[in-house]
Amino acid sequence: MASKNFKEKALEPDREAVKMQHDKGKLTAMERISLLLDENSFIELDRFAESQNKEIENKKKPRDGVITGYGTISKRPVYIYAQDFTFMGGSMGEMHNKKIAKVISQAIKTGCPVIGLLDSGGARIQEGIAALDGGGEIFRLNTMASGVIPQISAILGPCAGIAVYSPSLTDFTLMAKKTSYMFITGPDVIKTVTGESIDFESLGGAKIHNEKSGVAHFIAEHEKQCLQMIKLLLSYLPQNNLENAPYINMSDEADRSNSLKNIVPEDAKKTYDVRNVIKEVLDKRSFFEIQEYFAQNAVIGFGRLNNNVVGIVATQPNVLAGCIDISSSNKISRFVRFCDCFNIPLVNFVDVPGYLPGTEQEHNGIIRHGAKVLYAYSEATVPKISLVMRKAYGGAYIALVSKEMGYDKVIAWPNAEIAVMGAEQAVAIINRKEIAGNEKIKKQKIEEYKGKFLNPYVAAQQGRIDLIIEPKDTRKTLIRCLEMLLSKREKMPAKKHGNIPL
Repeated sequence: MASKNFKEKALEPDREAVKMQHDKGKLTAMERISLLLDENSFIELDRFAESQNKEIENKKKPRDGVITGYGTISKRPVYIYAQDFTFMGGSMGEMHNKKIAKVISQAIKTGCPVIGLLDSGGARIQEGIAALDGGGEIFRLNTMASGVIPQISAILGPCAGIAVYSPSLTDFTLMAKKTSYMFITGPDVIKTVTGESIDFESLGGAKIHNEKSGVAHFIAEHEKQCLQMIKLLLSYLPQNNLENAPYINMSDEADRSNSLKNIVPEDAKKTYDVRNVIKEVLDKRSFFEIQEYFAQNAVIGFGRLNNNVVGIVATQPNVLAGCIDISSSNKISRFVRFCDCFNIPLVNFVDVPGYLPGTEQEHNGIIRHGAKVLYAYSEATVPKISLVMRKAYGGAYIALVSKEMGYDKVIAWPNAEIAVMGAEQAVAIINRKEIAGNEKIKKQKIEEYKGKFLNPYVAAQQGRIDLIIEPKDTRKTLIRCLEMLLSKREKMPAKKHGNIPL
């Protein structure tokens, strides 16, 4: 009994350290687990595991700075680990890393999502190379789990050094304002090496990683909201790659009328917010946007069509006229690949003038990055539906619409324009000599080009468009197409893996 009491007492948190954690606006590791999981569902693993390193003999404690185990969220099983910043700053020692690796390994074996709640200063310096090797085991398992089970990382404090690589290997990363930071090297090291002065927030805060780097997918006002977002995210995801996403009755009518004609101006030069189109078409209150603040010329996220989960990819006319650039290429392609891994059908809302031109884009590799979108859609075997609302030109048309890319259903509104480029640009090239200084002939040639190439009926005659529909019929048409495609089966050539242009 005495031995048991001693062990249990060693597990008690340091009150002063807990107070410091709370004073920073942060919860403790166990408080986070309790808020995230269903009540009384958590089973802790390796509770009494502790560091075997003699360098920290006087500091070591059971758990070794990370709480691991499993439980349920909305009655669905998940594995979880939560780093404990109150013990040695949540530093990642050999045993600490082995506990995390064990949880990921068991999640793979049982086909359950794994969630990491990160709050760590990085590798435990006192344990030397053993701490680094333990990190390598985690990264390898993250890679093995990729495409097999959903992996979610919530950054709930500092995440530095080797601690940042695991989140970047997982599927979704969430951060909370003012308390979450991610960086390979902190401000002090940067100051020493480069002489540059920068604070934690400007270097790797939640805003930076959601808006500029694209490392994070979600930003929360505080930790509790962050944990709620994880619950919502999981409601769209299957347990593993052999299951389908949860079917939830949204109590919405499949053939309800919509007002898309009032949302999308007929004039292709006028902008609008494509989110309003998405929300009008999907089941009510079902759209859950991902990377909302990064590469805003593309909109991605999960939603439901007649209760079935779908992945949404849309070009955003409000930003860069909806052109695809380097950042949006990365945003779209990774999301498409995730959906394909986990049997989530894809629906595109297309109004795109092409890939973004310019020397900056060319010199930074728009060809390579843009090709990722082509690669992702080409290898995806889930149902793929594309809706052209106003225009789809050039290479962007191929990536987001072309039947030859493997799209199962291509739908267009009657005023949609599909061509190599817009009428004015095309005429300026084709009829350059004829229209020189003559506006009347120019207008005539533009109308001729539109009639000959741009209207969707030309493409439909060639079998490149399956359906031409009125905007008001969009929702019910997409639902019917999806229902016919849910049983789709497609095999790819046998190979170890492809070589995506990274």
